[in-house]
Amino acid sequence: MRLTQTRPWLRPLISIIYGHFLVTFAVAVLSFLPRTSLSIPFVVFHGISDKCNNKGISQFISLLSDWSGAQGHCIEIGNGALDSWTMPFFEQTALACEKVKSMSELSGGYNIIGLPQGNLVGRGVIELCDRGPPVRNFVSLAGPHAGIAAIPLCKFLWKDLNNSYVSLVLHSSGLFDRVGSLQQLRSALCGLQEHLAPTNYIKIPTVIAIHGRIYLIGMGTLLSHDQDLDSYKNGCKFLPVLNNEFHKNSTYKKRFSSLENLVLIKFENDVVLVPKETSWFGYFPDGSWDPILPAQETTTLYTEDWIGLKTLDEAGRVKFVNVSGSHLEISYGEMKDYIFPYLLENSTAQPRLSKSSHVSAWSSHEGKKLKLYDSD
Repeated sequence: MRLTQTRPWLRPLISIIYGHFLVTFAVAVLSFLPRTSLSIPFVVFHGISDKCNNKGISQFISLLSDWSGAQGHCIEIGNGALDSWTMPFFEQTALACEKVKSMSELSGGYNIIGLPQGNLVGRGVIELCDRGPPVRNFVSLAGPHAGIAAIPLCKFLWKDLNNSYVSLVLHSSGLFDRVGSLQQLRSALCGLQEHLAPTNYIKIPTVIAIHGRIYLIGMGTLLSHDQDLDSYKNGCKFLPVLNNEFHKNSTYKKRFSSLENLVLIKFENDVVLVPKETSWFGYFPDGSWDPILPAQETTTLYTEDWIGLKTLDEAGRVKFVNVSGSHLEISYGEMKDYIFPYLLENSTAQPRLSKSSHVSAWSSHEGKKLKLYDSD
């Protein structure tokens, strides 16, 4: 005869003890299992004039965290909006490097999501950050990877070239109104490297003929053919280093090409990035504004594989994505298709979304647009 038959009051007690044992056993087993597919943290580096606590950034991170189950963090550099304009890029990258190294939750690996200028900070962390935690996937939204031909939110106006007089007007920035001589222009552009962050990735392709001499305005500096390339190399401080342009660094290439996935998202109606194809490493040919060349034809950066872009592409680890919105306007559905899969453990397989509780709310909001910038 069973003990519970003679002592029926033991049944509930045994059930409680047995249930507690099962829970304890399950917790113990799970603690020894590898990370789940929803456990990889991610960090976001925002764009110029923005800051981490702005509505668009906060909502973006919150949505992706809720949907994927991954921890999301926005890493602020300095005071955010102002320092995004004025802090030199090497300093921005150094601060970002120290921050990711100090975050114990990233030690096992993490993903980076870059928003415009923040893409270059993110790439700086990947390539330049010594002893940093490993970056698994890099999702880039509207990144100026090949440079830009105009300062974001500003407009260049060149005139009076025949008189060796160049007027430079930066609309909407109010930083300065006029540069007189060509020498002043060159000095201004070079000097701004230390005070205006976007000048670190300006690359104006046009060759300008003035009084029979050829001046090349590119990468934030001004050259003539009777000068050697030292001025060019010394003029632009950050992008040529990031793109391994002059002094090839095998470590930078090794780190960048170690990414599991590089997702390059271009916005079809983007008028802020000039050209918008820079989001895919595309750019103008030297000396001309036409045509815009794809990454594979733009420069030897790809053909000679300076940073490992060709290696990643040939391995099928570069995703060239085109979305329909304006600059940094992305729908929930596009976030679902092109960002969410790369926040998962097995992101190489590009898993399709399930009907889990994390994503069930998408069905009624896939067309809703999220603006990932400060619109105040």
